[in-house]
Amino acid sequence: MNLIAEKKKEIIEQFRAHEKDTGTPEVQIALLTEKIAQLTAHMKLNKKDFGSRRGLLMMVSKRSSLLKYLKKNDLVRYKKTIEALGLRK
Repeated sequence: MNLIAEKKKEIIEQFRAHEKDTGTPEVQIALLTEKIAQLTAHMKLNKKDFGSRRGLLMMVSKRSSLLKYLKKNDLVRYKKTIEALGLRK
């Protein structure tokens, strides 16, 4: 369930803060959101895949933690990220 390299580069390009940025919370949240979408589609077809379900729940939790961190430290960047990704917080 890895992201295709081209898709990953495209997401990083869209959310990066500077030229060599790959680790800011916005980039991490965007990458996790894409992985979550892929795993959600997989889980709709494979309801009994409990290993993937656990991975999905861990990714959702990690994304939630990153969103809380971003909200606490920079509310403007948080709102911008939420709006860009179409999340409903």
